[in-house]
Amino acid sequence: GLVIDGRTLNVIFQGGLEEKFLALTKHCRSVLCCRSTPLQKSMVVKLVRRQLRVMTLSIGDGANDVSMIQAADVGIGISGQEGMQAVMASDFAISRFKHLKKLLLVHGHWCYARLAKMVIYFFYKNVSYISLLFWYQFFCGFSGTTMIDYWQMIFFNLFFTSLPPLLFGVLDRDVSAETLLGLPELYKNGQ
Repeated sequence: GLVIDGRTLNVIFQGGLEEKFLALTKHCRSVLCCRSTPLQKSMVVKLVRRQLRVMTLSIGDGANDVSMIQAADVGIGISGQEGMQAVMASDFAISRFKHLKKLLLVHGHWCYARLAKMVIYFFYKNVSYISLLFWYQFFCGFSGTTMIDYWQMIFFNLFFTSLPPLLFGVLDRDVSAETLLGLPELYKNGQ
């Protein structure tokens, strides 16, 4: 691991040593920036996003972490003694740091699987609807007449095709939470 403080980050950013810093961090399993300003935290996240072209996740628990959370692709705020600023600026909020494992491995896997199935469902729904209209145009000689009234189209999207996404969103769990926590390598299947 690498532990770096705020004064050293100042030297790195002002001296143009960002690429050497990134080359060093690539050889580390974890990098910890301590005693750094909110601007330095956000600059580190932006540097990693820009140079390495990877998805970044920032976790913070106070007002000094807001800029870092907003600079990342995914921000997680921890509600605690330092106030709710980090929670209000984040994408996800947890009450304690120990809940991060379940948020990433269980809920992250389920969310990805549900979203992938929903994209396929929406393509299926729209292709079936459009193909119906396409074949109707052959029947009516491409006159431009509408086959379905406007209110029926609203009901099609509102009532007839809204039940499967709601059921998938609530009930779909391809793997149990215990299995996902026991086998963290299952998280890579989604990638």
